[in-house]
Amino acid sequence: MSRQDDLVHIIGDIRSSIPTLTGVMVATSDGLPIVHDFPESEADRLAAMSATALGLGHRVAERTNLGELAESVFRGRDGYLVVYPCGESIVLVLSGPANSNLGLMRIEARSASAKITEAMR
Repeated sequence: MSRQDDLVHIIGDIRSSIPTLTGVMVATSDGLPIVHDFPESEADRLAAMSATALGLGHRVAERTNLGELAESVFRGRDGYLVVYPCGESIVLVLSGPANSNLGLMRIEARSASAKITEAMR
């Protein structure tokens, strides 16, 4: 199985576990989408913003002595966007509605992050 196939399988597992999600993406830390199930019209912009969020999250965690960044969570009136680092050069993004189970998103994303990190080695 190729890396691409592995990543498609991983995001499929996340979607199976949390069917209410509005999208899942694996992107590079420099803002390029690798695999996702967001509309194509949103993918490039979302990958770029997620890479920026990851970089900012790393700096905030470092400058405030929080330790290594585990996640960045954005909550708006209509939903969540959660960003997870996967190794040094990959980012995992989950998007869900306002009534999302954030705890379940965190559990699934942490597990997926480890799998993505391994798949990208």
